[in-house]
Amino acid sequence: MPPKISHGEIFPDFLHLLPPRLKKDFLFLKELFFENGLRAYLVGGAVRDMVRVLFLNERVDIVDLDIEVYDISEDRFAKLMESIGAKGVGRSFFVYKYKEHIDISLPRRESKIAPGHRGFRVEYVKSEKEASRRRDFKMNALMIEVFTRRFLDFWGGVEDIFSKRISVVDPKSFVEDSLRVLRGMQFAARLGYKIDKASCEIMKSMELEDLSSERVFWEFEKMFKGSYPHYGLYYLLSLKISKKIFDLDPGGAFFYECAREMAKCRKNFEPHLYKFYFIYIFAKALHIGYGRLLTPLEAPNEYKRVFKKQKYVPKNITDRFLAALAMLYPLKEWLGNYREDVKIRSKELGIWDKKFDCEIKPSDLMREGFYGKELGIELKKRVLRCVKSRFKGAK
Repeated sequence: MPPKISHGEIFPDFLHLLPPRLKKDFLFLKELFFENGLRAYLVGGAVRDMVRVLFLNERVDIVDLDIEVYDISEDRFAKLMESIGAKGVGRSFFVYKYKEHIDISLPRRESKIAPGHRGFRVEYVKSEKEASRRRDFKMNALMIEVFTRRFLDFWGGVEDIFSKRISVVDPKSFVEDSLRVLRGMQFAARLGYKIDKASCEIMKSMELEDLSSERVFWEFEKMFKGSYPHYGLYYLLSLKISKKIFDLDPGGAFFYECAREMAKCRKNFEPHLYKFYFIYIFAKALHIGYGRLLTPLEAPNEYKRVFKKQKYVPKNITDRFLAALAMLYPLKEWLGNYREDVKIRSKELGIWDKKFDCEIKPSDLMREGFYGKELGIELKKRVLRCVKSRFKGAK
């Protein structure tokens, strides 16, 4: 068992984990806080990921930071942020963004007073433990003091990370923000962690009706990009998210079939298409149209363009099928290309990164006297004949 870091201990030096630009900006802010006599803590996902890298040797890129600043009034904090060009992205929540990749905020407590993600009363707090109580999951409630690197773990977040577990910090505050149900799902898909039983029960009891489609889609897209899509699928179903968002509640047999395909074939997912495979496999397994999933999510036009031209994977993928499909687009753009040997065969056939050209042009048929509906019928016949002729002995 690798060594762990405990509450109150000194955290290892982490500067080498930050890319140059992020490191430079962090050191600038560290000096700013020092000059103003302030305490500051790294909090949230970056601390979680630093633990994963330094203690579990996982490969994780630290691309942004969250910093909480103590010992300063709200007015003075606002002026200090404005002096460095930080933009208020949630002033009512005391949150500012510095250069797009660092969020700086005051420690706070949030209480639900109205529907929607803005319906919270925010109060400034002075206690690190009280500030960390508002976090969703224990693994996200860790803190590192900026100057001393003193490590704070009030809720057992390190134990959760080592156990690959997701568990709620405070059930009372957790249920006040329904977006956290979707965050649990996408964290499972990204990290390959399991949500503990008690937390699952809390999440299943929560409604999702107050969430905007935009916020829902953001969390789903994080799941789509996750390294463990089958984990995301499990919690999509078991937390009743699928029922609440899509009005779909498939049984256990469906899950095992779909999850097996995701887990087995994810190694074949093309990077530029990665985020689209989840919907493709999910819809295919349910025998439903893609719009059945895209419409409730109000997915952006990028998704609609990709799925408009997709064909489901047939049980028997012949070279003739691949060639006919390649007349529409190169097969590197087909979401069925994750199936075993499709990429190899497509490259052998010369249709992986370019379309299949039968060299049959409508203008040639028009010179032969075909027009209108007859032109379309004849063109289809000759294309089919071309494919069969070119791939006569193909499998």
